[in-house]
Amino acid sequence: MADLEFGAYDAPRAPEHQGMQGHVSRMMSFVGAGSSVVLVLGLAVWGYQLTVRDVSGVPVIRALEGPARVQPADPGGQLAQHTGLAVNSVQSAGTAAGPSPQVILAPEPIDLTQEDAIAPGDVEVEVDATGVVEEAVGTMVSLTDDIEPEDPVAEALALAEQLAAGQAPLDALDEEPRPDLARPILDPSVPGVRRSPVPQRKPEVDLASLQAEAAVAAATAALGGGGTPEELDASSIASGTRLVQLGAFDDQETARAEWDKIAARFEDYIEGKQRVIQEATSGGRTFYRLRAVGFEDLSASRRFCAVLVAANAACIPVLAR
Repeated sequence: MADLEFGAYDAPRAPEHQGMQGHVSRMMSFVGAGSSVVLVLGLAVWGYQLTVRDVSGVPVIRALEGPARVQPADPGGQLAQHTGLAVNSVQSAGTAAGPSPQVILAPEPIDLTQEDAIAPGDVEVEVDATGVVEEAVGTMVSLTDDIEPEDPVAEALALAEQLAAGQAPLDALDEEPRPDLARPILDPSVPGVRRSPVPQRKPEVDLASLQAEAAVAAATAALGGGGTPEELDASSIASGTRLVQLGAFDDQETARAEWDKIAARFEDYIEGKQRVIQEATSGGRTFYRLRAVGFEDLSASRRFCAVLVAANAACIPVLAR
């Protein structure tokens, strides 16, 4: 068994070894401190760049090199009639062009037509009436030369003879019978003469009442084949049948009259439906319910009642029990 020596210790290191270890330690401290300083400076620069990024990051658009617009060598198309005039040379070259080898006169201005011309105003025209008056006076004198104004009877007789010259006397003409232009009077015995050609007056009829009667008759015919509409007994209706109740009345006659009114108003919707009058008692009072049967399901009865309620008529979907 080996002996343990508790008092033994390591020998101290050499001074050279301790100096090298301290130098390395100082170098690592400098490197860490420098790295920390560089990191802090980098963070500061990065934060500053983020702050001024919107100002310094604006892009700059540079102008293109050369002219912005270039005239093509062969633009194509047709030359205008005014191309080559002196005024265009001044605008394009800056100086006036030389004398043109060809000179063309401008066209004459277009004259207005007689319709487009402005209507002249009132123009006073002077007429020399001396010759006209002399001519009229001479004509009057020539007409009165052969007639003596002192004898008006002779003047009238001469004028009458002049007008009757060459005319045959009236009594010498043969008398021709004149045709009778009056309509002949027919014999009363001829058929059709006694009847007046004027149509008789139409009888006065109340059109509103006729239309109402026709509507009621049409609804009645559609429901019951031209007679009383088919009415079912309330006891013959199976339980669970879909019905609609149109009102409650004191007697059956009033209920049937109300059915006729509804059939006249809603003849297109009540077609195919049958009338049911059910007797009921409530609070010691007997009344009659007016109902209609003939609906396939609950939706059909609701649609029917929606039409009647829209026209201010009473209608409630019910279920037979």
